Amino acid sequence: MRRAVLAALMTLSASLSVAALAVESRILPSIETFAADLERRAGFFELLTDPVTAEAFLVVPQERGEFIFQTSLPRGVGSNDLGLDRGRLEDTRLVRFERIGHRALLRALNTKYRADSHSASEQRAVEEAFASSVLAGLDVVAESDDAYVIAYTPFLTTDVTRIGPALDAMGEGAFKLDSDRSAAWPPSTRSFPRNTELEAVLTLTGEPRGRWLRTVAPDPSAITVHVRHSLIALPEDGYAPRRFHPRSGYFLQDWVDYASPLLADMRTRVIPRHRLEAVDASAHPLIPVEPIVYYLDAGAPEPVRSALLDGGAWWADAFEAAGWRGAFEVRVLPDGADPLDVRYNVIQWVHRSTRGWSYGSSVRDPRTGEILKGHVSLGSLRVRQDLLIARALSAAEDGEAIDAQALELALARLRQLSAHEIGHTLGLAHNFAASTQGRTSVMDYPHPLLGAASDPLNADLYDVGVGAWDRHAIRYGYSLPAPGQSETDALHEIIEDAAALAFMSDADARPADAAHPAAHLWDNGDDPILELEHLLDVRASALARFDATRLRAGAPRSDLEAMLVPLYYLHRYQTEAAARLLGGFEYTYATEGAPSTRAVPADVQRRALDVLLHTLAPATLALDAGVVRSILPQAYGHRRSREAPPGRMGLAFDAVTPAEAAAEHTLGFLLAPGRLARLDQQHAMDPTLPDAAEVLARLMASAVLTEETTGLADLVRRRIALLAVEHLAALAWNDVATPEVTSAALAIARDLQTQLEAASRSERTADHHRARLAALLEQAAQDGHFERREDVARMPPGSPI
Repeated sequence: MRRAVLAALMTLSASLSVAALAVESRILPSIETFAADLERRAGFFELLTDPVTAEAFLVVPQERGEFIFQTSLPRGVGSNDLGLDRGRLEDTRLVRFERIGHRALLRALNTKYRADSHSASEQRAVEEAFASSVLAGLDVVAESDDAYVIAYTPFLTTDVTRIGPALDAMGEGAFKLDSDRSAAWPPSTRSFPRNTELEAVLTLTGEPRGRWLRTVAPDPSAITVHVRHSLIALPEDGYAPRRFHPRSGYFLQDWVDYASPLLADMRTRVIPRHRLEAVDASAHPLIPVEPIVYYLDAGAPEPVRSALLDGGAWWADAFEAAGWRGAFEVRVLPDGADPLDVRYNVIQWVHRSTRGWSYGSSVRDPRTGEILKGHVSLGSLRVRQDLLIARALSAAEDGEAIDAQALELALARLRQLSAHEIGHTLGLAHNFAASTQGRTSVMDYPHPLLGAASDPLNADLYDVGVGAWDRHAIRYGYSLPAPGQSETDALHEIIEDAAALAFMSDADARPADAAHPAAHLWDNGDDPILELEHLLDVRASALARFDATRLRAGAPRSDLEAMLVPLYYLHRYQTEAAARLLGGFEYTYATEGAPSTRAVPADVQRRALDVLLHTLAPATLALDAGVVRSILPQAYGHRRSREAPPGRMGLAFDAVTPAEAAAEHTLGFLLAPGRLARLDQQHAMDPTLPDAAEVLARLMASAVLTEETTGLADLVRRRIALLAVEHLAALAWNDVATPEVTSAALAIARDLQTQLEAASRSERTADHHRARLAALLEQAAQDGHFERREDVARMPPGSPI
């Protein structure tokens, strides 16, 4: 009995001790005690860092509310195709810390659905109706009455930007974060009054399956990048969002407001823009409290640096036209300044292994659209393409003169590029119709405006300064109403003043079957047909003088192959522009009045068809035998890049397959199913306009039912005919188009088969070719379906030109 009581007492004592320890373990140390051996940095969030382990901790004030969470890549992968570039901005989120016991949740709030109401109940009803996202759960390791400390390193060293899934989606392999090779990065961990910056070095490991990581990483099975976490204070009160208008020229930031009156639009639309406040709103000109300043990456070398500074400074003129003085500046980034610091609007010079796009991104307040930081990333290799184009087009006869012309074109293009991408970070969208009115905007994609075919570079290749549309857009976004005038009236007046200026953006310009005759990229002039004819003349003249004098001093002769590519495909973008005329119609982004669409006139559509068929002519696409003989296989120590012309002849230059790629390009736009469907609809409303059957019949007559010729031109003729018949078969038997277009294609295919069979009853090479085409159509009819070849040649990359 005594033993049992003693055992019970001992068990009870042990239980009480465990309970006491458990209670004690829930008592957190004070912040002062915890931070005794840590480095402390004051700022938006106070930073605590362990000098031994490099672990990072945040001191979170109890009253800290919402703030902005931004992730970015201070050091990238270096492949344009992967897009994980130095300086890349990832998602911008509105977040807050929520403490639950010894955990703090970092919750991303849903800003797309809200109630812009003073009623807390209405706001709560929307917040509880839509999901939020908890980005991290962090341990609370110390506390005081007014703050607590969280261990931030475990979250900092996660793949929050989802690099692993991105690599997997791009076919590079399944990569996972290796925690043993990842750590906080103290050199870039710092805190300022309105932003706190933390950085990690992350290593992802996996078995590489794709081609791009192998081209940039020392070991493609271990990819090491840096990821930045920026914790940013919400901007001070006083910013007033400005409403979006379809013809304002701005990007859109929008959300659904469930507090909207029943008869009002639930979707609130505003423009993104920088805050620009005047010392005196009634003064003229307006003087800014603080100007908008952009800082150029000092890593850009001369003469690139000066060109980028010059082009960026063009925007000062637009702000002056909007009533400001000294509102916009461009400077070189000071030594030691961090390009990803939210306090700096930055123009960053980004290197990649291949030519790629430039970007204008921004950090915005998710609540209002206010731009807190503009971040321009300019790809350093695209200027090399401009140099290549200039060399191929130059009519100069000696190397020094060619060098001078090439450099002049390249620097002029860099000035325009700088202005264009800064425009995006000011809030501006593309205007792909500007080139039809004499280049009214730097927000278009400009093709060099070439002069006479005999000397195309003897011209004002690129415009200088911002245009009328750019001034309109800056006026809409940044001007202040006149004294006594409401903002609504002022904005309406600005829109009316720009009524004559053309504006079409991405959704209307990029699709292959786009319809607006002014909406296209990398084009020139108000008449796409005349400009295409002009470019074909320039191209023919430049090809006639194409020889080794185009090359840089000391370059191997085999480099002529790469130089030929942008020259041979010089007409590619203007071909797209001319194709817009077929089945095209004019319209605007109207919000009032009674506008209607207007079809492109019948004679213009047929002229467009004529010139498009000319781009398919063997005489246009066949190279001179002398040019073909001048192009040698790659010199030892050199190799073809992905920008080489397509070919099927191994080491030797293939003179016919590049023509196949050019023809495929034209046919893809000419026979886009949406375009053919519009042709039929327009013809039904106006029988004078061409229909799909007319276009298909003319194409077959021009590209297939042609007489045999000689030399390379005949090889090209047969290759183009094969492509045309393949496209016809796909339209006739694959149900990719409307029933009406399919019926027309089927009828034309049957008639074409009959004609080909009738013309193929001899032993001539041309008749063997016709027999093959007839058999292709016969087989498609039997199968009721047609599979195009997987190896149809495609053009090498053209954009960004």
